[in-house]
Amino acid sequence: MQSPIKYFAAVNEFRQLGKVRHKLENIIAITIAAVICGCENWYEIEDYGKQKEPWLKTFLNLPKGVPRHDTYRRFFMLVNPKKLEQCFIEWIQAIANITEGRIISIDGKSLRGSKGDNACFVHMVSAWCNTNNLVVAQEKVEGKSNEITAIPALLEILVLKGCMVTIDAMGCQRSIAEKIVEAQGDYLLSVKGNQHVLLDDVTEAFTDGKIEDEYVEKEVGHGRVESRTTRVITDLSWICNKEDWKKLVCIIMVLATRYNKKTGAQEQSVRYYISSKAANAKYFHQAVRSHWGIENKLHWCMDVIFGEDKSKKQAQNSAQNFSLINKVALNMIRNYKPDEASGSKKISMIRKQKMANRDNEYLLDILLSFNAKKD
Repeated sequence: MQSPIKYFAAVNEFRQLGKVRHKLENIIAITIAAVICGCENWYEIEDYGKQKEPWLKTFLNLPKGVPRHDTYRRFFMLVNPKKLEQCFIEWIQAIANITEGRIISIDGKSLRGSKGDNACFVHMVSAWCNTNNLVVAQEKVEGKSNEITAIPALLEILVLKGCMVTIDAMGCQRSIAEKIVEAQGDYLLSVKGNQHVLLDDVTEAFTDGKIEDEYVEKEVGHGRVESRTTRVITDLSWICNKEDWKKLVCIIMVLATRYNKKTGAQEQSVRYYISSKAANAKYFHQAVRSHWGIENKLHWCMDVIFGEDKSKKQAQNSAQNFSLINKVALNMIRNYKPDEASGSKKISMIRKQKMANRDNEYLLDILLSFNAKKD
């Protein structure tokens, strides 16, 4: 296996060598393969290993057979998450082209089944790149703090030069904007009540100020007519203390209207943003929509396809580490494109999981599909 197993095999051995029965890389390799095939807990991974043992032995050295469920549990409970995440970052850097202008969206998600007797849920902040269609990094929110403390740490491990970073209102902080700009990236930050003075200024600007550019998109489907209007103002005289926001050059408003053709009901919502990038309304419209990818393509999949919220992994580092393995599997399944000649060009992720579980060659093809960089 070329990818991603060889990157995770670089994790430092932390176990007592005299008590080790199974190689570290074998534990990780079998876990990734099992998760790709739909396994969600330690027992299912053990069952998968036993059923696939003859096939696994064709490329893994398994002198002691396959591990039991408690071996997987102890390993992911005790392995250093930072070391595992560093291996993940190195894998991503090896497979993903860092293109100029790509959009990286950052958002957090609680692992609802991880609380147990702990004081709080394990909360992970992830970075999603819509351009590469990949999860590119994750960072755990420590203790009872919030995403404001985790986002800067996440930004430090990302390559942001030439990128646009989109973050929701929690990340609308002066220090975060400054960190992005210092890394030679640009920011698009959602403005809400946590920055009430800034929100008041932006609202007033779009009430009385001059709109410098506007872009409208309409969609009709499922019995609804949806319209999104994006407006841009570059006159920052409306913004008090604008110099506190590093390289702030414009403010953006997105007005969304939804009309239900059957009931006649109409809904309207307004969202505001600030940005360090000088661009037109169409660009910001696309950037805002790109941010939804972290919800639809990452968080939704983590819960519905990988069962993350119902997972009861609570001991030490197990929830954090297994969340990373889920993201490895998601990256591989989502980006696996079967040959058009097979007649299965566009198939769901769940269907790919089931096909991988039934067909060893199909699974191996997924595991080896990241040997070249993905644009």
